Amino acid sequence: MSEAKGVIAAGHPLTAEAGAEVLRAGGNAVDAAICAVLTSFAVESLLTGFGAGGFMLVDIGGETTLIDFFVAAPGADGIERREELVPIQVYFDQTPQTFNVGAASCGVPGCAAGLALAAERFGTMPIADLTGPGIRHAREGAPLNAQQAYVIHILERIVTRLEGTRRLYAPEGQILREGEIFRFPELADALERFGRDGAGPFYDGDIGRAVAEHVCELGGTLGPADMATYEAIERRPARACYRGTEVFTNPPPSSGGVLITYCLDLLERLGSSEVEDVVAVMRSANDARGADFHDGLYEEGYLERFLGDERMAAAAEEIRAARSRGGGGAFPADGLGSTTHLSVLDANGNCASVTCSNGTGSGVLVPGSGVHVNNMLGEEDLNPLGFHRTPAGRRITSMMAPTIVLRDGEVLAGLGSAGSNRIRSAVLQTILRMLDDGMSAADAIEAGRLHFEADTVQAEPGVDEEGLARLEEHGLPVVRWERRNLFFGGVQAVARDPATGRLSGGGDPRRGGVALVVE
Repeated sequence: MSEAKGVIAAGHPLTAEAGAEVLRAGGNAVDAAICAVLTSFAVESLLTGFGAGGFMLVDIGGETTLIDFFVAAPGADGIERREELVPIQVYFDQTPQTFNVGAASCGVPGCAAGLALAAERFGTMPIADLTGPGIRHAREGAPLNAQQAYVIHILERIVTRLEGTRRLYAPEGQILREGEIFRFPELADALERFGRDGAGPFYDGDIGRAVAEHVCELGGTLGPADMATYEAIERRPARACYRGTEVFTNPPPSSGGVLITYCLDLLERLGSSEVEDVVAVMRSANDARGADFHDGLYEEGYLERFLGDERMAAAAEEIRAARSRGGGGAFPADGLGSTTHLSVLDANGNCASVTCSNGTGSGVLVPGSGVHVNNMLGEEDLNPLGFHRTPAGRRITSMMAPTIVLRDGEVLAGLGSAGSNRIRSAVLQTILRMLDDGMSAADAIEAGRLHFEADTVQAEPGVDEEGLARLEEHGLPVVRWERRNLFFGGVQAVARDPATGRLSGGGDPRRGGVALVVE
């Protein structure tokens, strides 16, 4: 094993440093991940928090487990919705995307429950010992870096819509800017409570009741029974075999990991990861994501049927036939997700890969609680059959895909991404660059990415230009971005060289990510 105590990659330097502190103190990968996530609540507050949900994929002691603590649909209390979703346009440079916010967009949050379960199952340190950095940064404040200031800027219309978030992010009547200090003292109180009392108060205690009451007062449907009955769930990960490795990722009812697994299976069969083939398998995955797919995600055994050998062989043959005809085809539209990811690998080979998301946030900050509630009921790509149609208590499907790559039972890499629908393309392409091109985690993350949006190939600088030109020859429009952008995701990855045991990592510059190797 490596002489280093571990490596962590996260979306903010202070998030990464918090996890690194735990590794230095002898904590394992899960301890470090929990501390880092709690710190991210303070320094990446629009992306995550106690009002958010997420997933933690853990490989520890030879056991690979997915902890699902994503947002659930409310409705157990039978409360009638009295407010409609509020559409807000968000611009990435010149590219707009509409998000729906307000009380009608609020689902049941899961972060407190998920982190508590992870600590109980896999941690070695008390939660109270892991809250310190988050409490400090929330109470004393931390300067906004360029990336977090950009997030506040593009979400200005959301955070200034209601009084609570307006006072938090625009305390002097103008939104906070890079270098200014962001403080969230109510979050510091909530973190102290979590360290002392665990997840209970956030669900069937006073904080959970306050969240439900406030959302209902504003016209939403999130009630006390929704909060009190929420539980984090352990699941068996989805698995793909690719280039002699096992790739574990998020299983149903979430969709992102399933689609990544689908694409890796097809690329393994095609024996190529050239630009045209990557585009072709992404198109095939998009075509497969219809109403039957969404319904199937909630059915027992669907993953095995969806990835069945006969079905996958036929999909691969269809791609080969289309390539031989020189056809390009059309690409369905996809839908910034305010999401954050971090990955940790410790000296004993244990890995934790965690993605959390608040959507764009609903703009609903519950007074006195430190909880800014998610807007997952208003995320169009998470509600493909229409808004307010998910049954009460059911997990909302997600594109988030924390991923771990193993060879011969040992962790090669842990990674994941932020970025709404771009998560699956960002994670897929990072895996391809690492496994097919032999890139380091850092180089694989920095490499240019492509994605589909509105029947068009979106491409960053650095994507194979000859491949893009061939796509255009086949009738596919290509938009060439002038610079990298968080639109294309925010991958954070850690890696271990199986020959030397050397630990390394990469933080995505698109999201201000950093990687720290702890000696």
